[in-house]
Amino acid sequence: MPLFRGGFRLRVRLSAHAEVSRHAMRSLVLIPPSPFVIRHSPFTISPTETLRERHSPFIIHPALNLIGYDSTHHFSNRCMVGYLVTLIISTAIYALFSLGLNLQWGYTGLLNFGHVAFMTVGAYTTVLLSLNGVPLVVATLVGAALAALLGLILGSTTLRLREDYLSIVTIGASEVIRLIALNEEWLTRGSLGVANFPLPLGTLTQPTIGSKIAMIALWTGIFAVSGYHLWKWTRRTDRKVFERFSIGESTPTPIHSEQDRATKPAQASRLLAGLASAALGLFIYGIGISALYDYSYKAGLMLVLVTVLALVYWRLEVSVKSPWGRVLKSIREDEEVARALGKNVFWYKLQSLMLGGAIAGIAGAFYAWNLTFINPDGFIPLITFQAWIIVVLGGAGNNAGTILGAIIYWAYYSATRFLPEFLQTLHSVIPIIPASIDDARLGAFRIMIIGLLLIILMMVRPQGILGKKEELTLGR
Repeated sequence: MPLFRGGFRLRVRLSAHAEVSRHAMRSLVLIPPSPFVIRHSPFTISPTETLRERHSPFIIHPALNLIGYDSTHHFSNRCMVGYLVTLIISTAIYALFSLGLNLQWGYTGLLNFGHVAFMTVGAYTTVLLSLNGVPLVVATLVGAALAALLGLILGSTTLRLREDYLSIVTIGASEVIRLIALNEEWLTRGSLGVANFPLPLGTLTQPTIGSKIAMIALWTGIFAVSGYHLWKWTRRTDRKVFERFSIGESTPTPIHSEQDRATKPAQASRLLAGLASAALGLFIYGIGISALYDYSYKAGLMLVLVTVLALVYWRLEVSVKSPWGRVLKSIREDEEVARALGKNVFWYKLQSLMLGGAIAGIAGAFYAWNLTFINPDGFIPLITFQAWIIVVLGGAGNNAGTILGAIIYWAYYSATRFLPEFLQTLHSVIPIIPASIDDARLGAFRIMIIGLLLIILMMVRPQGILGKKEELTLGR
């Protein structure tokens, strides 16, 4: 597609599946995005800016043409980095959202089928307050507090009953909240949605070198700490299986040889999982460095979101390993025993429901900032069940497993977008295979595949990838 700008022509080939490329093209020709689907891309610029003011890499200088500068290759790299940054943001949002559900179900045993209600409250509260001049940090905290208040209202009326009543009330409450947002147009603008609200780091269009170095240092620090904990997890061994050194001896003496042989495959699996996680972490780290160096709004949002996700994960790990977390686990296993030991079971359940709701409210704020536009149709019950898939896939009662489940889910969701191209390739080799598939069948096929994968996982490893079988809560 030829574009003319300043006397120089730039040819760009758009792929059918590259949404980022479409937004990039929209920015190049200065066409404002649709008010109904408003998304920021790394290439979006305001209507009052020109490409030259933004120092866009797509303005081809004559000197670069003389040296054989490949503008199409540079454009393709920018598009790919932008797409991967968007994928990282989506994964982190769902990981944060699912951490709240994992606290409620994985650690406390609360059956919550309306988790999206907390996200809805957090998203709408944040954007509406920020539109009225409230600072983003304060608006986000107020949104999390109102989401926790919703948990208090729901829990105070249902937690004294059987757990199935909680599932019925929460799924009903999520639809009530969505319908309120749809019909109360004076507050939420109804089906037209809310747009043009303040965004985190939205005014930071051209950061200085010092700002870029600070952001890259923060990004590096997060991954350095994560890598250290991954290294500790990989080296962990069971002291009951191996005795490294006998008392009074200077050489290691292995004991329990049968258990030794049985544990070796588990240790090998742990090592392979650690290496795979390290490789994935290095890949994401490199993408982040590239995006932060060539700064855009999405890169800034990615940094803020991953920082918040790391802080929430850290505090949750500290909390669930404390006496408070052990009480939650005892309630999940048998609340009558916890009650017999003098614990206020109702109060602990209420705390878990409120805290998980507050985390979902924070995820809702990032969900709105990522889309830059929200309306009630963006908070359907399907989002809750996607979070359930993530928690079950990674392992209930394991925060690291929840993050792993979000990564696997979004990797699958993104990989299957290229299924039509894969079918065309297979058709050229095996003509009996159809060359194309319509969108309706493609969506159904993707759901069928992930359902099949979950069935296989439940048969092979019902506790999830990183879950503990002795703490299995499904099917009780």
